[in-house]
Amino acid sequence: MDFQYQEMGNRIKVRRKELKIKQAELAELLEISNNHMSSIENGRQKPSLDTFIGICKCLNVTPDYLLLGTMHAYNIPQDISDKLRLCSQSDIELARDFIELLVRRNSADNAKWLQISLISNLFVPK
Repeated sequence: MDFQYQEMGNRIKVRRKELKIKQAELAELLEISNNHMSSIENGRQKPSLDTFIGICKCLNVTPDYLLLGTMHAYNIPQDISDKLRLCSQSDIELARDFIELLVRRNSADNAKWLQISLISNLFVPK
């Protein structure tokens, strides 16, 4: 299997920037060097399993998103998927706008959590 690490790294970079997280901040949370984080984002190095799981948690994404670039339908509860099929196109667009609002709110909450984590890491001896 010829996996495209560069594409995965790009998805990491895009999501990190959406959350307004600096590369050095993410590297610090993952306890890896900034150079290693840069190499992962550019597809030059592969993350360890522990680092990969940490990236997913910090960026609030599923592994399938980073690996494949899509969220599979099985991540959506079946009842929601069934009900969306019964909606008009304008209702689906309204639902999409509402979901986008939730994503932005969660991104802001995640950015606040990241700031708290970084500050607490400054005061915890290693």
